[in-house]
Amino acid sequence: MDTLGSIGEIAVLQRLFPRLPEAESTLVGPGDDAAVLAVPDGRVVITTDTMVQGPDFRRAWSSPFQLGWKAAVTNLSDVAAMGARPTALLVALIAPADTPVTDLEELADGFREACNALAPGCGVVGGDLSVADSLTLAITAFGSLDGRPPVLRSGARPGDVVAVSGALGLAGAGIRLLFERGVDAEGEPSSGAAAALRPEFDAVLDAQLAPRSPIGDGALAADAGATAMLDVSDGLVLDARRIARASGVRIDFRSADLDTDVVALERVLHGGEDHALLATFPSGVRLPGGFRAIGSVVDGDGVTLDGEVLDKRGGWDPYADWDGASG
Repeated sequence: MDTLGSIGEIAVLQRLFPRLPEAESTLVGPGDDAAVLAVPDGRVVITTDTMVQGPDFRRAWSSPFQLGWKAAVTNLSDVAAMGARPTALLVALIAPADTPVTDLEELADGFREACNALAPGCGVVGGDLSVADSLTLAITAFGSLDGRPPVLRSGARPGDVVAVSGALGLAGAGIRLLFERGVDAEGEPSSGAAAALRPEFDAVLDAQLAPRSPIGDGALAADAGATAMLDVSDGLVLDARRIARASGVRIDFRSADLDTDVVALERVLHGGEDHALLATFPSGVRLPGGFRAIGSVVDGDGVTLDGEVLDKRGGWDPYADWDGASG
């Protein structure tokens, strides 16, 4: 079995490059010291995120394909939340020397399929490959505003409609299920125990391990006049507080408009890692794409539900919530 350590960097990259998605904006791609991208808009949206084995994922629960998919989505959604169209990714991969090259190929397939499905035209234009004791993925994503102004967190105004596109609470329900039932007798993450949860819990497990963020709705929201937007990576209430704080307003959710058919209201409000898009729009605007109204912007501060203050921290915070295990 070929591993990263046994065949070396050059041979591994020769096997990975053909599997990675190509970016339409590429002028010079992988193979030189740096990539060169076309930037017709004259501005570039840039974000970076890191996925570390332990606080961000467990190898027993996530396949290499799912890791590649999720690493792409977590960055693509940040670009989309600015009202931009994702154009390119840089991928730095640090893996143990004994990692099978087939695992790295599957990871590359995850990047390719996520980009093709959710952000057509976006691709991997370069990165880095190194070795360490555990697996880490560091991704930098680029996007184009295509002539639009960026949508910031600070633009919400009283009277605006609060809307969301994408699932709420499913990913949080998925990770809770894995910690409760995807473990062995000693409480350690178990691939067998996780597999046994399917197909009964496919929806929540897929939402956690391979989320489908509504990437294209970011640009649609900007075109429709969104006044503020972010991606819901840490939980609806926790992330809504960020808009409220930046805009100097209060976000009031309506419980009747929050879908609790699949997961409980508590999980909808405080579950993390859905990577939905939360935005505010002027009253009367026809909501674009998959956006649906779930509340309103009013005078004040903080976040409320039907007027009642939501002061629980909730959401996902890797600094506070990680149990110290790597799995």
